[in-house]
Amino acid sequence: MNLVSIAKNPVPSGAIAGMMPGYDGVLIRFARWLQTTRFCRGTAVVCPGRGECIEKYFETVADLRRRGFAVAVLDWRAQGGSQRELANPLKGHVRRFRDYDSDLALFLREVVVPHLPPPYVALGHSLGGHILLRFATTSQCLFQRLVLTAPMIRIADQQLGYPRRLVQVAADVATIAGMGKISPPNGGNKLDVSGPFEGNFLTSDRHRYERNQAIFGAAPELRIGPPTVAWVSAALRSSKLIDNPDYAARVKLPVLILAASDDKVVSTRAIEDYAPRMKLGSHVLLNRSRHEILQETDDIRSRFWASFDAYTATLSSAA
Repeated sequence: MNLVSIAKNPVPSGAIAGMMPGYDGVLIRFARWLQTTRFCRGTAVVCPGRGECIEKYFETVADLRRRGFAVAVLDWRAQGGSQRELANPLKGHVRRFRDYDSDLALFLREVVVPHLPPPYVALGHSLGGHILLRFATTSQCLFQRLVLTAPMIRIADQQLGYPRRLVQVAADVATIAGMGKISPPNGGNKLDVSGPFEGNFLTSDRHRYERNQAIFGAAPELRIGPPTVAWVSAALRSSKLIDNPDYAARVKLPVLILAASDDKVVSTRAIEDYAPRMKLGSHVLLNRSRHEILQETDDIRSRFWASFDAYTATLSSAA
């Protein structure tokens, strides 16, 4: 599937896009770019959040390239331009989070390393940040640093709608009983970017919110709807794994986490508690930011980039 270009969101020049088979043959869409500066500082691997697509990160891609980074982005399985796993393509479904881990490892091995120079830094948002924290403790992790925006360490209580333990048990039982492909009663419609700007949980920037609406309006096949019961079950089990203090201590590489003060999608408190548990973890709280920090106002994005620049200042490529 080609990248989608609209007037408000053109494809950054020099894009190379394609599809690769995931570890089990599911097709994963990706795109990569070289830096726009004379010298390359390495490669930034962008890992989007749930329900997002490569097109939503064109502005971020341009920002990274201007900073001297080559960039690679993927659409997670069952979202964006990657292959869907159910007959209903709007259902956000995966069976287990290990699928994400395997796809990321293959993406690095088949797309990033052969074509883009080290050192490698990862920029992950929400679900992407969660997957990177899982990946950081594996032998396949090639990243020198992680930068995570509003990582999904713990889903916010208001998104679950019911007590966390109750949701976990109900989702696990339903999945075991063969009902994992249905949508839960609390469908997460408040995260639907097709709704009005007023009252949305994602960003306080009207222009960027409407730009994202226009992307999905031009290419509705990139959209997904609420997650399935199996996804919720897997997400809660994975969150319990990475939110364990012993697990956080196993993350040995430097990690910068940026939390949003007005986040109603993931728990900001969980992020603030998490960073000190890591060997080399630090965090920054961005005041007045909603969940999607990189889709926020220029002022909030400027504060993000100031933190990113300071954290990656010493990175440079030998290529």
